[in-house]
Amino acid sequence: MFEVLEARKKQVFVNGRDSFEVSCDKASTAGSVSQRACVFCGSRVVLYPIADALHLIHGPIGCAAYTWDLRGSMSSGRELHRMCFSTDLRENDVIYGGEKKLYAALTELIDNYKPAAAFVYGTCIVGLIGDDMDAVCRRVSKEKEIPVLPVHSEGFKGTKKDGYRAACEALFTLTGTDNETPVSKNSINILGDFNLAGETWLIGDYYKRMGVQVVAAITGDGRIEQIRRCHRASLNVVQCSGSTLTLAKMMEEKYGIPYIRVSYFGVEDMSQALYDVADRLGDPGLMKRAKEIVHHDVSALLKDLAPYKKALQGKKAAAYVGGSFKAFSLVKALRHLGMEMVVVGSQTGTKEDYEYLKEITAPGTVILDDTNPLELSKFILEKGAELLIGGVKERPIAYKMGIGFCDHNHERKEPLACYEGMLNFAKEVYSSVMSPVWKYSPARIRAGKLKDSAELFEDAPVPSADRK
Repeated sequence: MFEVLEARKKQVFVNGRDSFEVSCDKASTAGSVSQRACVFCGSRVVLYPIADALHLIHGPIGCAAYTWDLRGSMSSGRELHRMCFSTDLRENDVIYGGEKKLYAALTELIDNYKPAAAFVYGTCIVGLIGDDMDAVCRRVSKEKEIPVLPVHSEGFKGTKKDGYRAACEALFTLTGTDNETPVSKNSINILGDFNLAGETWLIGDYYKRMGVQVVAAITGDGRIEQIRRCHRASLNVVQCSGSTLTLAKMMEEKYGIPYIRVSYFGVEDMSQALYDVADRLGDPGLMKRAKEIVHHDVSALLKDLAPYKKALQGKKAAAYVGGSFKAFSLVKALRHLGMEMVVVGSQTGTKEDYEYLKEITAPGTVILDDTNPLELSKFILEKGAELLIGGVKERPIAYKMGIGFCDHNHERKEPLACYEGMLNFAKEVYSSVMSPVWKYSPARIRAGKLKDSAELFEDAPVPSADRK
């Protein structure tokens, strides 16, 4: 019988049964095969969508395997972020130092590609051998007259969240350097959306309909020139709080820009995001237009969701995602589809986040912080989940358990944000959960959890045509 590791027992919480506070913000337990990534990965996740910047990895070639194609960040112009560069440190560089190699790589790449700025990512090897990245970056920045920013993201220094912080610190050095470009009074920065499958464009369109100017998207479809003037916006709107909340707090302290946390996933949260922006900007006309948009779009969306809800009524789901705000939205979105979340967790949640998850989930729901494949598999089987929502590392777990899978992470190519994304989400959940293939799943047969999915699929109403 599987037992949760002793060191992890405070990170596994059953709603309505346990009374302790969920333990979080701690290093992954050794031997647990955590789903988390390293500091370097966290910094790359945040910065790579800046499409007109050069991204150079100072380290061995293996670290360059984590490239642009692992995050579906789309660009409306330059696509320099699609090119992965590395100094490719080898044995001699480890012994004698890699500063000369870094300088040569930077100067050659800047001359060839003419980037608006350059980010240099420190890796574990660089932290061990002690290369002075800052000095090299200052030298090249002076010679080439562009920002060359060191990102201190040595993988061994902490967790993925420390990589987020390193990225925010690098970004913060760019802010406040453009005080000339006109900026509207009703203006915002979108923080923490990475334009997966073009979602930043969808979000921007809603704000445009309201009459709100988006000064900078940080970092989806990001541009250096936008970041340089983002300190003059009236409000920071933070979507992925784990990745960019540090930047919002730094800007509030230095420039006095307030921030709010929002989510663009699901019906309630998308609507609330529009209302919150209108309310904080304090313009009655914005609130009037926000209400008109919500009334018009939600009315049409609910009609389109009805057949999916009828087919999925009573189904159970599990979710393990990076940011806790996404977990909140998924709990609510599944309720709109008649489904119940029975297992939910995140990589980077705080105590406050888990307290809120307790409030919005039903008794018996398993809440997990920094879980691992064995724990996920155990609770999926115990709770009878028929769907797992996660990312590329969770996909094999779902298929081994013989249940449906929905990719809600940064590898996906389908937009799931805004009202359009909610409809896409419903379609994906329906097609995955109701597939007759699960009747052949050995894992579900052994677990005694199998229902005749083929019969369910045949009896389920066929959803209407796509929303117009």
